[in-house]
Order: sequence, then C-alpha cells, then structure tokens
Amino acid sequence: MLRAFFVVVIVTVCAVSAFAQQADTTATTAKQLADTTVVAPPQTAPPSTTTPPPQVQPQTTPPPAAPPTETKTGPTRVYYGGTVGVSFGDYTRFSIVPFVGYKLRPRVHVGGKVGYEYIDGDNYNSHNYGGSLFSRFLVSPRLYAHGEFAYFSYKYSASGIETDRFWVPFLYLGGGLIQPMGRNASAYVEVLFDVLQDDQSPYEDWEPFISIGVGVGF
Repeated sequence: MLRAFFVVVIVTVCAVSAFAQQADTTATTAKQLADTTVVAPPQTAPPSTTTPPPQVQPQTTPPPAAPPTETKTGPTRVYYGGTVGVSFGDYTRFSIVPFVGYKLRPRVHVGGKVGYEYIDGDNYNSHNYGGSLFSRFLVSPRLYAHGEFAYFSYKYSASGIETDRFWVPFLYLGGGLIQPMGRNASAYVEVLFDVLQDDQSPYEDWEPFISIGVGVGF
C-alpha cells in the first residue's frame, strides 16, 4: 500500500515538473517572438506611373493681317525739258537750252537753264554759251508769265579776226502758252523780251526771243 503511494507521488511530481517546464518553455518562446517581431512600416501606395494627359492649350485664331498700305505719292515737283530758239532778221540765231524746274507752289515755279547758241550775221558769226535762272507763274493751266535773268559769253569771228570773249547780262520778261501732248508731257511756245538792253548785246533793241520747247512734268 505504501509502495503504491510513493509511486503516485513520484508520478505527480514528475507531471508537475513537466508541466512547469512546458510553461516556462512556452513563456520563453512567446517572449522571443515578441522581441523579434518587426513592426512592418505602414503600406504606402506606390507612385503612379500613369502620365497625366497633356494639357491642351486653347486655340486662338490670330487676327487677320492688315492689308498692305498703299503709299500715295503726289505728282513730283521737279520737271525738265528743253527749248529750241530761232530768230530771223539781219542775222540768224539758233539756240538750244535744256532746263530743270521746281514747283514751289502749284502755280509758282523756279528753275535754271544752260544754253548754247550760234549767231550768223553779215560777215560774222559767233558761238556763245551761258546760263540763266527763271521763275514762272501759271495764270491758267495753259498760260504762264515768265521772268529770267541770263548771263551769256560771246566771241565773234569776222573776216578771220576773232574778238575777245565777253559776257552780256539779259533780263527777259514775257510769257508762254502750254499745249499738253500726253499724260505727262507738254509742248509750249515762249516769247520773251530783254528789258536790260546792254550796250554789248548783239541783238537789236526790243527784239523778241521766240522759243519752242517740250517739258516733262511741266
């Protein structure tokens, strides 16, 4: 009977020891798990790899281009031309005189001339040249008054003898008549009288000087 009691006690002690050892092992394992557990970082959403659609700029219609500006140019103020002069009487005179003029006003013109003339008289002849400044006033579209100061050089040859060259002043007054010939050209006839009557003038007193000319832009 006593033997059976010792057996029961031994079995009970062994069972309690085994149970205590198991409890210690379980606690140790739980503590190790708690110490080695890594708290995972909070999950964040991966960056989006989707490219956002491009922004469409609103289309604006450019303003219509301005039409080219037409440059309006008025008629030129400069005109030019030339005259051919002829005189008959006790001698024959032929002259050619190109000129250029400028319109200060529609009716008031100024300009300059250069000229050459040949005179053939009784037993003598002469080759002459010079220049002049003139002004014109248009009384009407076809009629104008004319004033001109001229300075010409003369040298005569008679019977093989030549004179020294000398200069003679002239102050012409008169007028002219214009005849349109086309879009920008005109012919005109001009009659002038020398009012200075210099003593060395080769012309007779108050002899008219008649010129026929053509002008462009006149």
